[in-house]
Amino acid sequence: MKKSALNICLWIVSCLSASFTQAGTLEQAKRIHDRLAGVPPTESTLLAMQARLDSGDGIGAANIAMEHDGFYNETIKNWATPWTNREQDVFVPLNDYTATVVGFVRDERDFRTLLYADVLYTGNATPAYSTSNNAHYEALEQTNASLQDVLQSQAQSSLTGLPADATSGVITSRAGARSFLIAGTNRAAFRFTLLNHMCVDLEQVHDITLPPDRIRQDVSRSPGGDARAFLNGCMGCHSGMDPMAQAMAYYDYEYDADNDLTGENGQLTYNNAGDIDPDTGTRVKKKYLINGSTFPFGFITNDDKWDNYWREGINQSLGWDSSLPGTGNGAKSMFMEMAHSDAFAQCQVKKVFNTVCLREPDSDFNGNQNDHATLSTWVAAFKQSGYNIKNVFAQAADYCKGN
Repeated sequence: MKKSALNICLWIVSCLSASFTQAGTLEQAKRIHDRLAGVPPTESTLLAMQARLDSGDGIGAANIAMEHDGFYNETIKNWATPWTNREQDVFVPLNDYTATVVGFVRDERDFRTLLYADVLYTGNATPAYSTSNNAHYEALEQTNASLQDVLQSQAQSSLTGLPADATSGVITSRAGARSFLIAGTNRAAFRFTLLNHMCVDLEQVHDITLPPDRIRQDVSRSPGGDARAFLNGCMGCHSGMDPMAQAMAYYDYEYDADNDLTGENGQLTYNNAGDIDPDTGTRVKKKYLINGSTFPFGFITNDDKWDNYWREGINQSLGWDSSLPGTGNGAKSMFMEMAHSDAFAQCQVKKVFNTVCLREPDSDFNGNQNDHATLSTWVAAFKQSGYNIKNVFAQAADYCKGN
């Protein structure tokens, strides 16, 4: 009798173990879908994903989840939106910068070219794309349009009137210009690209060993009357930033500052060859010469020639592409320099990991202590795939399906 009871118990344990195993793959399938699409899967989708997991194909399961509209309308939109504004706010309307990121993910394009291609993505909404407002994208969002169905790749130059060689992907999108080329000195466009697309801020690339010869006149050489503050502080950022930010010398975002405090209805302007700014006497926008009396002996910007001083010194560690010259003219070639760095590839992979796994690498007690080693293999695969960022989302969802 005791033996029979024992056999029954063993049978029950065996059944429970089998059900737990099955529940595990179902739970993993649901977790993958939740993380990628932002909503629970339908029963048929869940079972299809479970079948992929049971066969050892976690990437296939993730690809099924990424067919859902929520992957583009919610996950990718929310992933990219903070890059489009200085406050890094996710709660801003859809715009041409965000829509272009969504299009790049959907179409599995070389993600590096996001920063320098002659491209923008638009939808099928009325009103049509405008260089002076965001109504087209707000209409798309208000109708809950399926972004994976309606977005279309367009030549940015044909939409905006910029010369093709003056376009620079999302940097010269209307949303990018409104946030980072408005007022100021255009250094913001460089700094926020560094932050959003290379995952480092100026403090992390601070290097006081580089020459200060390209630092503009608006930077005091003795802030507060103390030259040491410049030599040990300001110079460490500006010596590298200013020679790169010179690439945007012909751009400005113009708006009616008296009646439009936020620049809601402004637009990007560009000085073409032959255009002369009355304040500078060259193609250079006047913002590059503001506060020139702060240090009159500082660098005067006469063109859009840029040089990457960070190819020398400690910031060689950012992994600059040796096939590129490290110098050039204009925004397109300068942002190509940034996009072709190792830091750019590593940054994209880490951002995807944080979004899908909901934690920093190696930061969670449930996490795998080999996170960073795994991310290194993903970076290599990202490069080998032609910088297809959608693959990285699938890898991350598969990797983190168990926690």
